[in-house]
Amino acid sequence: MDTTMSEVVQFIQENDVKFIRLAFCDIFGNQKNIAIQPTELTRAFEYGIHFNASALRGFLNVDASDLLLFPDPATLSVLPWRPAQGRVVRFYCDIRYPDGTPFEGDGRYLLRQASRRARKAGYSLTMCTASEFYLFELDENGHPTTIPHDHGEYFDVAPLDKAENVRRQICLTLEEMNIQPESSHHEQGPGQNEVDFRAAEALEAADNFVTFKWVVKSMASSSGLYASFLPKPLQNTPGSGLHLAVSITKDGQNLFHPSIEESEEGRQFVAGVLRRAAEMTIFGNPLTNSFQRLGEFEAPKYITWSHQNRAPLITVPLATGGKPNRFKLRSFDGCINPYIVFALLIHAGLDGIENKLELAPACEENLFTSSEAVRARYDALPESLCEAIRTAQSSDFIAKYLPEKMRTAFFAAKQAEHDRIALADDRTAAERQLYFERY
Repeated sequence: MDTTMSEVVQFIQENDVKFIRLAFCDIFGNQKNIAIQPTELTRAFEYGIHFNASALRGFLNVDASDLLLFPDPATLSVLPWRPAQGRVVRFYCDIRYPDGTPFEGDGRYLLRQASRRARKAGYSLTMCTASEFYLFELDENGHPTTIPHDHGEYFDVAPLDKAENVRRQICLTLEEMNIQPESSHHEQGPGQNEVDFRAAEALEAADNFVTFKWVVKSMASSSGLYASFLPKPLQNTPGSGLHLAVSITKDGQNLFHPSIEESEEGRQFVAGVLRRAAEMTIFGNPLTNSFQRLGEFEAPKYITWSHQNRAPLITVPLATGGKPNRFKLRSFDGCINPYIVFALLIHAGLDGIENKLELAPACEENLFTSSEAVRARYDALPESLCEAIRTAQSSDFIAKYLPEKMRTAFFAAKQAEHDRIALADDRTAAERQLYFERY
């Protein structure tokens, strides 16, 4: 919603809004919020709303705990699942210190910086997400189980697909919030589903993804189900990924149209992303559970690209019917902080262009079934959370684009997660306790 502060205040007054949710993400991508009354909105816009950052894992030390939330008027959205009388609206917020300087852990600020760099260089980027998730039954006490909602398979219909109505409600709710899904369907796993989105500018796409997860979990809960974005909630079944498609234009020309072979800058951008893929892994695959998904059921593990082969990290489909091209990165999962991941991806690609990196030849091998000798030709993503942490800690690229305070807090928290699970007698139980109800 493209609105000014005065238009927002008028909307609040004219539409019986009684509660205003000021939402933001912690450094791990978990959505947080505080509700204020309409009488406080003008103060929020002008002076911000204080909150105790020391109570949030990974944010700040207790001796510097005050931060301020400033609502972004462009993100005003009514929550359709809340009562029509005494409406509830939501804003996403920018996070600042009391002196007005941006907080280092504010992912929206980091993504704005990356997008500003792209625009300054003459590039316009749009992104669209395709996210997978599982629906599970609840027990008699309303707690999540690992019993799938159905036993449908890829593209099944009812009665094998029991989630038609849930997906319908998800899509209708998103449309009411001015977020446009393009498609939805049952995925390969039992109880597994997917919703794909129309492309948007990077910051809007990140906001939309955070909203999408909230809507999915809310609609599932209202249907007596639990929605999980955990990358590998069930053994011996497909994991859930987040596929990110990126289009780039310069002077109105798509860099991948009609093909990447005809675009030097398009090849350089993809080469830049591939070069930094391992270093970004801790942010794109941030849980110990993330690494159980990679390398099986079409989840990529090797750092390479192709036009149609689904085994590599990146696919660059050939244009058909005059439709401009894009590239799709297929390694991420739905437990990311999208603001940080999208920002790093933009910087990696722009670095590739600035440094005129050469793109290696496309991989046409099936790396899921090929020999060890073939797979040895390609670098691989880190194989564990601990390896991903070490790779990022030694990265000049990560150090350049992510503030030290945020990096230090993020790495420390992830190392603690790794150690807790590595030392557990039952790793599966430890992961379930740590992650299942959170993600």
